[in-house]
Amino acid sequence: MRLEVSCIDRVGLAKDILVVLEKHGINLIAIDASNKGFLFLQFAEISFETLRELMPQIRKVESVHDVRTVSFMPSEQEHYALKTLLKTLPDSVFSTDTKGRIRIANESALLTLDMAEHEVVDESLNHWVQGFNFARWMSETPVLAQATRVQINSNEYLAEMLPIYLPDDNDTTILAGAVISLKSPARVGKQFNALQNQTTGFDNVLANSDKMKDVLKQAKRMAQLDAPLLITGETGTGKELMARASHDASMRREHPFIAINCAALPDSVAEEELFGFVTNGTVVKRGLFEEAKGGTVFLDEIAEMSKAAQVKLLRLLQDGTFRRIGGDVEVRADVRIICSTQKNLAELCQTGEFREDLYYRIHVLSYHMPSLRERRVDIIPLTEMFLEHYSQQLSSPIRRISAACRDYLFTYAWPGNVRQLKNAIFRAVSMWDGSTELTVEQLKLPSYAEGFGYFDEEFEGTLDEAMKEYEAGLLRRLYPAYPSTRQLAKKLGVSHTAIANKLRDYDISKKK
Repeated sequence: MRLEVSCIDRVGLAKDILVVLEKHGINLIAIDASNKGFLFLQFAEISFETLRELMPQIRKVESVHDVRTVSFMPSEQEHYALKTLLKTLPDSVFSTDTKGRIRIANESALLTLDMAEHEVVDESLNHWVQGFNFARWMSETPVLAQATRVQINSNEYLAEMLPIYLPDDNDTTILAGAVISLKSPARVGKQFNALQNQTTGFDNVLANSDKMKDVLKQAKRMAQLDAPLLITGETGTGKELMARASHDASMRREHPFIAINCAALPDSVAEEELFGFVTNGTVVKRGLFEEAKGGTVFLDEIAEMSKAAQVKLLRLLQDGTFRRIGGDVEVRADVRIICSTQKNLAELCQTGEFREDLYYRIHVLSYHMPSLRERRVDIIPLTEMFLEHYSQQLSSPIRRISAACRDYLFTYAWPGNVRQLKNAIFRAVSMWDGSTELTVEQLKLPSYAEGFGYFDEEFEGTLDEAMKEYEAGLLRRLYPAYPSTRQLAKKLGVSHTAIANKLRDYDISKKK
């Protein structure tokens, strides 16, 4: 039970109120005084009848204006606000007494030490943190704020130390302890870059593996050029991230970056969305190429673009102009075009699904994004980065990655690449169960084997049907590249008669 008493401050007011509480046998738990004319009282729950008698009696006390029940005391609000702040901070934070003994440790600090709260409270911080003597620092006169490098096990941190001074009489202060915050080198780097405002898109791309370092090196050089760029790679490898980074590192960075998913544009509206349209000489809609004037247009999954849109895009790349749908005015487009695809455009050109002349126009500059399987060195650093990001975003303490989980992350095939890893970490953090470690079970990844695909527990049919389905798919993929039965038969090591029969059985022809 908590009461708010509005009153005029005077000597003896609290004593008079305590006398009223004593008459009713009420034991006071806490009292908060405010210089704004309020007094707050906390005591055990009492019956409604007792409360109805108590409140009028308190109102009769001299200098009391009114009394009402409240949900919390100001000190409680401050306490739990501080507790919530400490809980959600990604950095390890300790509060110590003047001897360097731990009084408070937030959840990130406990995870860093791999200890429970009862194991560290009242223990010296130097039991775990080496490289600085906290007790000696607080024996100095005066104790000044400091920052230094320290170690916990083999990991280095930047320790920021702030003394806690309490006000005393005669304008003096009393040293009560200190607050120590530990930041990892990665956190320090991020904060420095944010402060200096020097980050570019490529600064946010993690690359520890040699393959990814080579890609970054190419991408940074190509970002300075204004020619069309084609980024290839499997789904989820970060093609849009690299396209945006290329824009941010280019001379067009001050102008718009517009990303368009060609697969999500229906053929009926693709041209209107990209190039705009005119009705009766009036521009009804400006296309995305106009809206991106001076900037970059990113065409994601360019292989899915409609044939009609491909023709107009080809002309734009050839002479830098286009016409709106229904219009006859030439519009000049000042944009750089970056495209991406997870398909083999050269093969699509052979089958007629993609214009060969357009392919050569967009394939001026290019690089391939490696799959996560090809850059396994990056898996654990990426996991740690996503863990930190989503833990901050969802106000969840940062967890360690268990040894079993590290092995699993490293050996999993990752068909969805970085996007799949990112989504798995988000799911695990959002469903946090209070554990201190990230486990395999929390990732909830589907069973997958490289070279075999997802395990299909609900497969129906016979082995013969499955073999025929695979055989037909293989022939459909190879026939465009080996467009005669003799060439295809030689490639597969069988007779051309057998190949001719199978093509006929599976209804595979040059047209199809």
